[in-house]
Amino acid sequence: MSTNKLRLGPLPKTENLKLTFTCPANLKADLERYAALHSQAYGEEVDALTLIPHMLEAFMARDRVFRRSSAAAGGSV
Repeated sequence: MSTNKLRLGPLPKTENLKLTFTCPANLKADLERYAALHSQAYGEEVDALTLIPHMLEAFMARDRVFRRSSAAAGGSV
């Protein structure tokens, strides 16, 4: 399986805040599989918990309605 086209690229270094996240077991399994593929693709071990904020950020950045509403409200997206 080719992993060179994962939507989530290499992870940037960022300041982090703790947030509790609850999800269904099947989503957790998918996140762990994605983390394994990401680790393989970029040669740096990463776990699902590290990927979640980056995935959410990428999702929100691609949501046109959210971007428009953020721009109208003077947001940073």
